[in-house]
Amino acid sequence: MTDVKTTTEPLLSIRDLRTYFHMGSVTARSVDGVSFDVGAGETVGIVGESGCGKSVTALSILRLIQPPGRIEPGSVIAFEGKDLVTLGDEEIRNVRGNRISMIFQEPMSALNPVFTVGDQVAEVARIHAGVSRKEAWNRAVEALSLTGIPAPGDRAKQYPHQLSGGMRQRVLIAMALMMKPALVIADEPTTALDVTIQAQILDLLVGLQKQFGTSILMITHDLGVIAETTSRVIVMYAGEIVEQAAVDELFAKPHHPYTEGLMFAMPHIGRDQERLNVIPGTVPAPTAWPVGCRFRERCPYSWDLCEREHPPLYQIGAGHISRCHLAIEPERRNHPHPPLVVQEGAAA
Repeated sequence: MTDVKTTTEPLLSIRDLRTYFHMGSVTARSVDGVSFDVGAGETVGIVGESGCGKSVTALSILRLIQPPGRIEPGSVIAFEGKDLVTLGDEEIRNVRGNRISMIFQEPMSALNPVFTVGDQVAEVARIHAGVSRKEAWNRAVEALSLTGIPAPGDRAKQYPHQLSGGMRQRVLIAMALMMKPALVIADEPTTALDVTIQAQILDLLVGLQKQFGTSILMITHDLGVIAETTSRVIVMYAGEIVEQAAVDELFAKPHHPYTEGLMFAMPHIGRDQERLNVIPGTVPAPTAWPVGCRFRERCPYSWDLCEREHPPLYQIGAGHISRCHLAIEPERRNHPHPPLVVQEGAAA
């Protein structure tokens, strides 16, 4: 008798994604060989500083990259059995807002100021479900109700400027979940909100994700958001993945020095410090990624190998990978050279 092996295909499978911006003789390699999966019903986080390629990765998935940017040949974005890179314009429009939706980080720029929020939410149903104007409006009010907006029928008749930042973010969530998509991409969904409203929005997203079984790709620079909402974390730096692990594993045993730096820079209640810690330097320009390790100039452990050879993704443990040569010479971690710089004048 032959054993039959069954595998569960990921909902989203990205392989060697490269999104470059060609500007005359200069090319910015914003996303440079990124590969990862998102399973059905899974919440995956992408974290990193500004300029690391997080948002360009998200826009690439939805094919929203505009010239001079382009997704390079050989990139694969497989979703529900289709390669989104090769879909025609009409086919990809049927995917956007229907099977994959996106929550943008700034609701005032994402919402049209001259239409009521109800009309904007209802438009999703009219485009993708082909329902009547009345039915679309009823669905919009129901979607707003699901996000916890009080008196949703009345709020639907208001314009974006009449709502608070938290309310506007809930409108975007209602739009994103209108068609019960398989995947929601949340790009910094709490950046413009105060801490209390941030917590409410995150709780809302987690609750709706459990209710509908939707997968979420959470993009943020905030490790606190990652810890609260995701099951698996992808750390990006300089256009590539530098570490990936289950969220508990990453926080317990970060391997890549960049991940260590991000965690060290987080403020902690009870930590005896007068100033916030920072990672020295800045992300290099995507028009001139350094030879070898792209983090080496900011790294307290770098040595000559880091300058000569671009590190591959080493297997650190089950489901844990890291793009750092410390995987083969771990003893060098015991002899760091200049430690992370302490930012002057920043209160803890």
